[in-house]
Amino acid sequence: MLAPLGPAPVRTAASGLSGERAAVLEYLQQRHVPVTIAALAEELGVHPNTVRLHLRALEQRSLVVRARAPAHGRGRPPWSYTAAGVVEPDQRVRDYAGLATALAAHLAATSVDVAADAVHAGRVWGRELATERHQAPARGAAAARRQVVDLFEDLGFDPSPNPAVTTVALRRCPLLDAAKRYPQVVCQVHLGIVRGAMDVLGGDPERTDLVPFAEPGACRLRLLTRG
Repeated sequence: MLAPLGPAPVRTAASGLSGERAAVLEYLQQRHVPVTIAALAEELGVHPNTVRLHLRALEQRSLVVRARAPAHGRGRPPWSYTAAGVVEPDQRVRDYAGLATALAAHLAATSVDVAADAVHAGRVWGRELATERHQAPARGAAAARRQVVDLFEDLGFDPSPNPAVTTVALRRCPLLDAAKRYPQVVCQVHLGIVRGAMDVLGGDPERTDLVPFAEPGACRLRLLTRG
């Protein structure tokens, strides 16, 4: 089963699951209506028997709830499944998500240069976030990049850097729904946060880039692009 391009939502947090099983759970957590095995199999591109096995395992862990779908015509209606519950991010992440979503909607409706204004707003925000963490300039560019990664960890992005911390897979997004709706705003705000944090911490803010929905399961943050 191929994971969809881009990160998962922050609200998904089920440890100990395989990648395929986690993908089934995350799909259900993003839906507000029950989903049948046939619909899940079609959406995820796998055999219904594979989906059935994953759902059975998730049900045993009390992560999904099974119920009969409404009857249509003759025969017993199929089973449908919903996520049993979600693990919400902490208060800081919820506050950030609410503010950034409101900002995205405002910029999308009013800005002449949406991307530039979004980066600027994120940059101001990133300076404030780095300052609030009582962080002094790092001792070297590599240390600054590591502190930026730590900041994104706190914000709920589940970053996975390479050893040199020059590229980072952002595996979760506290603004996934808003990013899909306003990609030209939300993703540029995130890039601005990186640059603003580097303004405070050191490093090279301008040699940064963010590739939204770059690969299955992640966005790609580049912290040392080629000039």
